[in-house]
Amino acid sequence: MPKAHIIGLGRSGVAAARLLKRQGWQVTVSDRNSTDSLRQQQQQLETEDIQVQLGQSFDALDSLELVVVSPGVRWDLPALVRARDRGIETIGEMELAWRHLKFAPWVGVTGTNGKTTTTALIAAIFQAAGLHAPACGNIGYAATELALNPLDRGKETAKPPDWVIAEISSYQIESSSSLAPQIGVWTTFTPDHLNRHATLENYFQIKASLLRRSQLQVINGDDPYLRKTVPDLWPDACWTSVQGKSELLGNPEKGVYIEAGWAIAMGEPIVQVDSLRMPGAHNLQNLLMAVGTARLAGIEKDAIAEAIANFPGVPHRLERIRTWQGIDWINDSKATNYDAAQVGLASVDSPVILIAGGEAKDGDDSAWLQTIEAKVARVLLIGNAADAFAHRLEQVGNSRYEIAYGMERAVSRAAELAQEHGARVVLLSPACASFDQYPNFEQRGEHFRELCLQLPSE
Repeated sequence: MPKAHIIGLGRSGVAAARLLKRQGWQVTVSDRNSTDSLRQQQQQLETEDIQVQLGQSFDALDSLELVVVSPGVRWDLPALVRARDRGIETIGEMELAWRHLKFAPWVGVTGTNGKTTTTALIAAIFQAAGLHAPACGNIGYAATELALNPLDRGKETAKPPDWVIAEISSYQIESSSSLAPQIGVWTTFTPDHLNRHATLENYFQIKASLLRRSQLQVINGDDPYLRKTVPDLWPDACWTSVQGKSELLGNPEKGVYIEAGWAIAMGEPIVQVDSLRMPGAHNLQNLLMAVGTARLAGIEKDAIAEAIANFPGVPHRLERIRTWQGIDWINDSKATNYDAAQVGLASVDSPVILIAGGEAKDGDDSAWLQTIEAKVARVLLIGNAADAFAHRLEQVGNSRYEIAYGMERAVSRAAELAQEHGARVVLLSPACASFDQYPNFEQRGEHFRELCLQLPSE
C-alpha cells in the first residue's frame, strides 16, 4: 500500500487525507499544534484508519511516496526541501484536487487583493446560469472536498461540478505546478507575503505562472503594476477598466469597461453597475472581471444581471454587522495587508473609529496612513502589532490612537469613542494577519461580530 503524508490538519488537510484514503493510500496527517479541536479531529480520523500526529513537525521519510501540503505551510520548509531532494513527490492540496477534477473546466482567480469578492461573484453568476459551479480554495469548499464529494453518493453535493471556481493564493500556485485553468483571472498586484517569497519579482512570477497555464486570461487594467508590466505577456487577454473604453488595454472588442453606468463586455451592454450593492470603486473592478469571465464562459447576460442584483456580498469583507446608535459596525477582517485595509477604509463614510492590528506583514503602509489621517477620528490597536503601529502613527504625527490589545476592549471602547466623536462607522480592518490571536481571519471576524451584536439595544 503506497504511503502519503499530509501536513496540516485544517479543512483542506482533512479532505486530502480522506480522498487519498479512499483511493487506497496509507495516510498519515501531522500538525505542529495540539488543540482540543485538533484532538477531536484526530479521534474522528483514526476511526477512519487515518493516522494523526499532533504537536509534531513533519520530517521527510524515505518510505513515503507522496507529501501533500496544506495552503499555509511554507513551500521552502527544510523538511519539504529534503523530501523533494530524496525524490518524494511533494504537492499542494490544490494540485491534488486538480488531478481529480481536471475533467471540469476551472476558473482560477489570483491576485493580491480582490480575489474573494471576485471569486464569489463569478460563482454566483455561473450558478444563476444553472451550472453546478461551487467556489473553492480560500472561499467555500477546500478544493479536495470537491474531489471527495462525488465519492459521497448519498450527499446533495455528490454531483460532479460543471465548473470549478477557485480562489488561488500564491502559496497554492507555488505548490500546484500542473494546475491549468480554462480561465485565469488576475485581480491586483501589490507587495504582500514578501516574508515568504523574499522578493517582489518572485511573488510576481508565481502569480504569472497561473495565468501562463490558463487558456484565457482576464486582467484588471486599472491596477498600476499590472497595467505597466503584463500587456505584452498576454496580447489577447480580456482587459477591464472602470475608466471607460478609452483607458482599456488590448483589443477593446475583447475587453470589459463602464460606459453610461453600464458594464460593456465585448461591445455589448451587460448589466447596470449600480445593481451591485457593495460599496467602493474597487468592487466595480471586481464586477467587471466577473462579467468578463462569465462572457468568456458563454453565460448569457440575463443570468449575469440576476446574479449581480442578488449578490449579498462576502463575509468579512466590508460586511455591515449592524447599525447601533446610528453608527454602522463593519467587519473587514479579510483586510490582512495595508493595501486591502486602505481600500476598505477609503470605501466607508467618515469619521471612522478604526480597529487595526494583529500579526504585521511587510509592505508599504504610506497610503494606508494617509487615509487614516484623512478619515479616522481614533485608531484602536490590537494584537502583536499594536505597539509597532502606535510608533508608526507617532512617526507620521498622528497621536489619535489608543492601544486596546484585545478585541473585547477594542469593541467596548469603540462604542464609547464613536459617540464622543460623532463617528458614522466603526470599522474592523486590521491590515494584518490574524495568527497572533486567532487561527484565521474568519474567526477574528466572527469574534468581532459576536461582540458587536452583544452591544446593548438602543
